[in-house]
Amino acid sequence: MNFRRSLHRDEPELNFIPLIDLLLVVLIFVLVTTTYSRVSEVQVDLPSSSAQEATQPAQIEVTVGADGRHAIDGRQVGWQDASSFARELERVAAGREKLTVVIHADAAATHQAVVQVLEAARIAGLARVSFATQSGQSPGSAAQASRR
Repeated sequence: MNFRRSLHRDEPELNFIPLIDLLLVVLIFVLVTTTYSRVSEVQVDLPSSSAQEATQPAQIEVTVGADGRHAIDGRQVGWQDASSFARELERVAAGREKLTVVIHADAAATHQAVVQVLEAARIAGLARVSFATQSGQSPGSAAQASRR
């Protein structure tokens, strides 16, 4: 038995073949799983209109204030319950077809007040409801209201 250490040491070597194999497998995986999408354009010729102004659809504007006050088309209406408010909506909607109820709710108004207006519109048979929002960067800016 030779218990002496040899004076000649083998230098460790780095084998790159497994690393290359692994990189090739990863490359194949990426190529197979990548989706290549082509953006296709559809050429559409839009019709032109000679009218100066587009007609607004018939609508009833309901305002819900932060303090709980309600208004229909700018006229303040007292709130007793959903059915009495629905009767008022029916009175305003008399003789007009395909109405949209546009709800302008204050940001500080309670959710319950808005839901009550929705319930009154349902009772009145007004199925088209829209909410008005403000467009703009800051909540404090006086921005034009846009409908969604």
